[in-house]
Amino acid sequence: MNKVMQFLETKVMPTAQRIGSQRHLLAIRNGILSTLPLTIIGSFFVILLNFPIAGYDEFIADFRPVLDIPFRFTVGAMALYASFGVAYALAGHYKLDQLSTGLLSVLAFLITSIVPVQVTEPVAGVIEAGRWLNISSLSAQSLFGAIVTSLLTVEIFRFFIKRDIRIKLPDSVPPMVANSFTALIPTLVVIVLFWLLRHVLHFDINSVITLLISPLKDFLVGNSLFGGLLTIFLIVFFWALGIHGPAIMGPIIRPMWDASILENMEVFASTGDAYNLPTLFTEQFIQWFVWIGGSGSTLALVVLFMFSKAKFLKELGKLSFLPGLFNINEPIIFGAPIVMNPILIIPFILAPLVNGVVSYLFFQFHLIPMIMAKLPFTVPAPIAAIISTDWTIMAGVLVILNFCISLAIYFPFYKMFEKQHLEQEKEQSQSKTA
Repeated sequence: MNKVMQFLETKVMPTAQRIGSQRHLLAIRNGILSTLPLTIIGSFFVILLNFPIAGYDEFIADFRPVLDIPFRFTVGAMALYASFGVAYALAGHYKLDQLSTGLLSVLAFLITSIVPVQVTEPVAGVIEAGRWLNISSLSAQSLFGAIVTSLLTVEIFRFFIKRDIRIKLPDSVPPMVANSFTALIPTLVVIVLFWLLRHVLHFDINSVITLLISPLKDFLVGNSLFGGLLTIFLIVFFWALGIHGPAIMGPIIRPMWDASILENMEVFASTGDAYNLPTLFTEQFIQWFVWIGGSGSTLALVVLFMFSKAKFLKELGKLSFLPGLFNINEPIIFGAPIVMNPILIIPFILAPLVNGVVSYLFFQFHLIPMIMAKLPFTVPAPIAAIISTDWTIMAGVLVILNFCISLAIYFPFYKMFEKQHLEQEKEQSQSKTA
C-alpha cells in the first residue's frame, strides 16, 4: 500500500496538477463558472413555470410569455455569456485588456453562431420586413462553439499585441481610448476571419465541435452507467491524492455538465415532462444523490465521528457537521485527514460509486423523474433533490437511503481508524502521567 501511495504521489499527482493548471482549461472553467448566477436564477424560473399543482398551468397561462422571458435571457443565451467569460479569464492570464478581448469574443461568437434570416412572409405585430436573428443559437447547443471561438479570439488578439502590430497613440491619450485603438487591427482580423469561415465558406464551427465532442459527452455526461461511474471515480480519486477533484476534472467536464443541465431545463420548460429529459448524469445528479455532504459522501463519516470515543474525532465531527450539511467537506477531508489515508480512502471512493449505481437504478425504473433545475450547491441534499426533480418526495427518500448506505460502507473503516486514534490518545495520556 505504501508503494502504491508513493507512486501516486510522485507520478500521478504532478501530472494531474499540470493538467489542472493549464491556462486554456483554467479559462474554460473560470469563464463558465462566472455564468453560475444566471443559470441558478434561470432554474428558479423553470420551476416557477412548471409548478406541480393542479390548475397551476391554467392560472399562469396569461402570464406565461412574460414569466418565460428571464429564462430565455439567462439559460436561453448561456453560450453568449460564456463566450465573454472564457475570453475574459484567458485574457487575464495573458495580461491583455480583458474588456476588449471579452467584447471581441462575443462579436466573434455572434458572427459564427447566428445567420440572419430574410423575412419573406411578414408576421403581424412581430416583423413586417428586413431580417431576424434566431437567438436559440445562443443557448447550450452552442456552448462548445462559444468556448473554441473565445479561445481562438484571445490567441489572435495576443498574436498581434505580442508582435506589437497595433495602432499606437501618444502617451497623453487616456488609456481607455488607447486600448480601443490597440484593438482595431485584431478586431478587423477576427471579424474577417470568422465572417469568411461562417458566411462565405459556410463552415459551422459549433456543429463541427459539437460533433467531435459528442461521443465523449454522451459517455461521461450522458446516460451510460459506466461513464457516470468513471466521472465519479476520477473526482474522488484526485481528492484522495490531495488534489481538488472538481478543479482537475472541471475544465474538461464542466462544459459538458453545463450543456447537459441547460438542455434538460430547456426541454422541461417546453414539455413539462421531467421523466423524458436528454441527460441523466448531470452534475446535479452527482451533487444531490452521490455527494451527500460533499465529494466522497462524507456526511456519513462526519456523523460517525460525532459519536466517536476518540476525542479528536468527536471534536472534528462536531466542527465538520454544519459545513457538511451544506455540502462543504474540506474540514473532514483535510482534518481527518482522508487525503493519502490508506484506511479512509477505500470507503471515500467506494461509497459514491455504490450510491451512483443505486441512484441510477431508481431513475432507470422511473421511480424518480430526471433533473430539471440547477440549484446552489450549498442547498442540503434532500431538499435540493426534491426540488430539482420536479418536487418528487421519492428523491428525498433516495438521498436518505444513500446516506444510510454510505454509513454502512464507512463504518468498518471508521472503527479501524478510531481504534488507531484511541491507541494514540492512550499512549499520549500515559506519557504525560509518566
